[in-house]
Amino acid sequence: MLRVTKLTDYATVVLTVLAAQPGAVLSATGLAEQAGLETPTVAKILKPLAQAGLVAGIRGANGGYRLARPAEAISLVEIVEAIEGPLGMTECSVHAGACGIEDSCGVRANWRRINDVVADALRGVTLAEMLAPPAARPLPQAGARKTGSGKTIPAILATA
Repeated sequence: MLRVTKLTDYATVVLTVLAAQPGAVLSATGLAEQAGLETPTVAKILKPLAQAGLVAGIRGANGGYRLARPAEAISLVEIVEAIEGPLGMTECSVHAGACGIEDSCGVRANWRRINDVVADALRGVTLAEMLAPPAARPLPQAGARKTGSGKTIPAILATA
């Protein structure tokens, strides 16, 4: 099963709290309270988000954090990569030379294609869209998602 880590999930929650209040500066404690998370967890998440340029830290008595860019300009792939590092379905999808059978492997190119499709899907969803209620977002129909190469793949967004 492929899934993002809890930290990446929590980072998305923290960022949606900030996105819901454009321009607001919130402390790590305030963010933790509004996100329903522990303050140490939020503090741990904020560091890589700031390093990736997704949040800006404001110093001083009224300091805290705010989004560094509008929510519409932040994609999910940026959030995932800020917390997890480069997106890779397999080690060889990201780093050449990481596998002992790379020279004779017949599936590496296909894993790279799959990696590109997943990255494109995450690139296609913004933080602003994560704020919208599920019913307000149109669900893609089977066959509606196109890859970078122009091929159509069946894709249906699951609803909870």
